[in-house]
Amino acid sequence: MVDMDNRAEVREFLMSRRAKITPQQAGIPEYGNRRVPGLRRGEVASLAGVSIEYYSKLERGGLAGVSASILDAIARALQLDDAERAHLFHLAHAADGTSAGMRPRRRPAKRWVPRPSLQWALDHFTAPAIVRNGRMDLLAVNHLGRGMHAALYDSDPGRPPNFARFTFLHEDSHTFYPHWDEAADICVAILRTEAGRDPHDTLLQDLVGELSTLSADFRWRWGAHDVRTHGAGAKTFHHDVVGDLELFYESVDMISDPGLTLTLYVAEPASPTAHALDLLASWTANQPIEVESGQQST
Repeated sequence: MVDMDNRAEVREFLMSRRAKITPQQAGIPEYGNRRVPGLRRGEVASLAGVSIEYYSKLERGGLAGVSASILDAIARALQLDDAERAHLFHLAHAADGTSAGMRPRRRPAKRWVPRPSLQWALDHFTAPAIVRNGRMDLLAVNHLGRGMHAALYDSDPGRPPNFARFTFLHEDSHTFYPHWDEAADICVAILRTEAGRDPHDTLLQDLVGELSTLSADFRWRWGAHDVRTHGAGAKTFHHDVVGDLELFYESVDMISDPGLTLTLYVAEPASPTAHALDLLASWTANQPIEVESGQQST
C-alpha cells in the first residue's frame, strides 16, 4: 500500500505547479540565472501577497489552518485551473483533518450494486453508457457499453474491470486507445484528483502502489501531479470487430451515489461511427454476454 503523506503531496504539487509558470507568463521581470525552471518561491510569495517565509512554509507541506483567501491567492499566483485549484483545497482540507467529514462518500459497504432503476435507465440508452468510480473501476454498463469495452473485460477476467490497470498493464490498451498517451495522461490525472479528494482511500492507495511497481509509464505520470476534471469531450476508440469509434461523451456526478460518475457516449448522427455503433449493437446482441456491475466498493 502506498502511503499518501499529505505534506509530501502538498510539497510536490506546489513545486510542480511553480515549475510550470515562467516569469513572462506571470508578468514579472526575469533576472539572474535560474537553477530550476519556473518561478522562484519569492516570486510566488510576492504574487500571492504573502512573505517568502510564509510561502516556504506552505510549500514544505504546512497547509493546515490556511485560510481560503490565502489558498485563493496561491492559486492565482500559480495560475491554477479549476481542477488544480480544487485539488489544492482538497489537500488543505486533508491537512486540517476535515476531509473525512467533508467527503461525500458511502464506503461502509464493501460491494456496490446498481439499483434496478439505474440499470433500466442505462439499458434504455441507445448508445454506450457506463458508471465508474474515482479509482477508475468500471461498475455498471448497458449492453452496448459492455460490448464497446469487451477488451477491458477480457484483459483481466479474474476481477472487476479497472481502466487504470487495463491502460498500463495490458498491451491491448494501445490498440483500444489509438491516442494512448492522451488516454494514459487523463487516466492518471483522474486518479491523482481522486487521491486529493479522498486521501484515506486504501483501495486507491493499493492500486497506485501496484501500478507504480509494475509500470514505469504510470510511475512518471503519477510523479507529475497533474489533475483534471473529466466532464465532456471527444475520444477515439478502436474496437476489434467494428473498427474506429469517434465518440463524444458527457460525464456527470451521480447525486444519488456520491463518488460515482455516469458517462454517456454518443456518435454524430449519420456519421461512420453512428453506423459502427449499429454494427456493434448487432454484434453484442449475438454475444453470450451478461450485463453485470463491477460490484466494487464505491
